Amino acid sequence: MTSGRTLYERWVNELWSGKPIAEELLTDDFVGHWPDRAVHGPSELQALIDETRTMFDELTFVIEIGPIVEGDMVAGRWMGTGRNDEVPVRFFGNDILRVSEGRFAEYWTGTSTG
Repeated sequence: MTSGRTLYERWVNELWSGKPIAEELLTDDFVGHWPDRAVHGPSELQALIDETRTMFDELTFVIEIGPIVEGDMVAGRWMGTGRNDEVPVRFFGNDILRVSEGRFAEYWTGTSTG
């Protein structure tokens, strides 16, 4: 079974970096909680990621803290950088994810510009 640490590294370094692997990392009943919406299932999250990636050029992510794993919970902090209309952008996020049967089942996020 995949560890929470490995899952989180793949979450940031592969999934959010553009690889279409949501089906591999998420349960079928996955729920992602954003301040303004909920995302259900791997295909809905993959569509959100794909949409996010079209808003920026050269979008990359780096894990800054973690992942911290405690039982079935995983937490981490990342930094994203890219360009929007040739203007450099940088933003940060804190993730909390719940693991079920070797995949992520639930996600809470907080993102800020910096």
